[in-house]
Amino acid sequence: MATYKVRVATGTDFLSGTMDSISLIIVGTQGESHKQLLNHFGRDFATGAVDDYTVQCQQDLGDLIIVRLYKERYSFFPKNPWYCNYVQVCAPNGCIYHFPAYQWIDGYGTLALREATGKIAADDTLPILLEHRKEELRAKQDFYHWRVFVPGLPNYVHIPSYRPPARRNPNRPEWNGYIPGFPILINFKATKFLDLNLRYSFTKTASFFFRLSPMALGFKLRGLVDSKRSWKRLKDIKKIFPGNKSVVFEYVAEHWAEDSFFGYQYLNGINPGLLCRCTRIPDKFPVTDDMVAPFLGEGTCLQAELELSQTPGPDCPIFLPSDSEWDWLLAKTWVRYAEFYCHEGISHLLETHLIAEAFCLAMLRQLPMCHPLYKLLIPHTRYTIQINSIGRAVLLNEGGLSARSMSLGLAGFAEAMVRALSEINYDNLYLPDDFVRRGVQDLPGYYYREDSLAVWDALERYVTEIITYYYPCDAAVEGDLELQSWVQEIFKECLLGRESSGFPTCLRTVPELIRYVTIVIYTCSAKHAAVNTGQLEFTAWMPNFPSSMRNPPIQAKGLTTLETFLDTLPDIKTTCITLLVLWTLSREPDDKRPLGHFPDIHFVEEAPRRSIETLRQRLAQISHNIRQRNKCLPIPYYYLDPVLIENSISI
Repeated sequence: MATYKVRVATGTDFLSGTMDSISLIIVGTQGESHKQLLNHFGRDFATGAVDDYTVQCQQDLGDLIIVRLYKERYSFFPKNPWYCNYVQVCAPNGCIYHFPAYQWIDGYGTLALREATGKIAADDTLPILLEHRKEELRAKQDFYHWRVFVPGLPNYVHIPSYRPPARRNPNRPEWNGYIPGFPILINFKATKFLDLNLRYSFTKTASFFFRLSPMALGFKLRGLVDSKRSWKRLKDIKKIFPGNKSVVFEYVAEHWAEDSFFGYQYLNGINPGLLCRCTRIPDKFPVTDDMVAPFLGEGTCLQAELELSQTPGPDCPIFLPSDSEWDWLLAKTWVRYAEFYCHEGISHLLETHLIAEAFCLAMLRQLPMCHPLYKLLIPHTRYTIQINSIGRAVLLNEGGLSARSMSLGLAGFAEAMVRALSEINYDNLYLPDDFVRRGVQDLPGYYYREDSLAVWDALERYVTEIITYYYPCDAAVEGDLELQSWVQEIFKECLLGRESSGFPTCLRTVPELIRYVTIVIYTCSAKHAAVNTGQLEFTAWMPNFPSSMRNPPIQAKGLTTLETFLDTLPDIKTTCITLLVLWTLSREPDDKRPLGHFPDIHFVEEAPRRSIETLRQRLAQISHNIRQRNKCLPIPYYYLDPVLIENSISI
């Protein structure tokens, strides 16, 4: 007789346990066990439980390769989902085998788990393992489908039973995230049809709503979301969010009108990847040396500063710092308003959320769980499809934020993203080269550049260590058909097959794979943090970053006053709707996992486990360096502090 000791761990999130019957079969290279019921009279598999069992076999099963879990009806109890963390089996010789799951079993069914050693297809020789990885991919490709979201934008996961409503039915009694009288639907119906493995945990969902609801209700009770009036006084805007405010918020509210801070935000604000050095004066550039000479200082000129359109006319004046206070301030506010769309639509929604979702869905469909790239990437896809489903309902739905609170409207907002995707280039996503391309590699005071390059370097080293462990040569990369299918699907479904994007359709060398995977992980983590975390701090003082402008651009100088300035800004209702959404999206709900924190055990080999620990140490040093530097700055830059970067785009 051979005795196997089995340990089964249930998830710790609320309602992860089940009352259903759980049985198990252990499969080895020399045979398999009988099917054994594991339940102890319905007391096992509770939330957070780690249950131990003994399985007796007639003979030694050899090296263990698969365990099969069977979830079946137990007595009269109704079926309920079960979240399995992992199964661990101790063989008679003392060898411990780990079988990661980290997924839900909904309803009744069977879940086959492979032993955790990472393997590309070429490493598998046993027919049962080759068939297992093929069957896993077949099942996922049958379940997860691509769907066109907006023609010209990355495709997304198809949710068969969901159709976004054009308008809420006011007579419907149930609450789905709708705040009575509040015109934005945080519509979780958009996600109720998602596979359980793509949804927020109970903890994260509860945290999301428990924070949002009181804030939204407070806005409603104070009459802020019903008022279409202009703001009477600038200082009243500061009262939208009562109580303690961050250092950055206070600094923005105090210095927003200063030219120096206007420029600072393009270095270390929430859209810090926009600034490019201009090396020649464009032919249609209407500004002359005489116009700007008083502001450049002695001994220089416009061309010299460039080594640093518009057509001028009576209705299109050039505004300068020497103009009246309100003329110049309104001109700068128009620039900030234009950047609102560049930031929210392109830098934030398109270049992180939508692209990351395509990375994620292609991974789910093309890489089996045993694949080392799946193990490397899965922490960086957590909850991305869930938050994007919410985002589509909130931002890009008829009656959503873009339609109600932005001047471009839904069609214009989408068109801006479509144009941006048509210009995205793969080489520009390689961060070190991007700073050189933009000519800002030596720009002083560019803390975003310093921090992003430090985090990039830590991630690239980590990826290099993992990739070179599993891919000893270029031939291993080129011959990995699952990897190539993943890359091809991203090119087709995310870049829509546009060859001018420069995105590869295949990878042939180890360095190419390292670059590609580093881009994916950085996009899904640090790049998102840089454009997301500070949204509220730079936007809560609304005149600094307005979502809409109610009057056309000024066509003559000397006519702007405080009153006309306030009449041009968003009204009270629009301001509050926008800020509530940004308040929600810039505050990570509970159930957080900071960059480098991987509690789910997907890698079991010693080498990748060492690499994970080394990554944590490097990130901890970066965090320390950032905090020490910020002590000396009037306005700290901490959006790329690794402890504040989430592993994935989950908000």
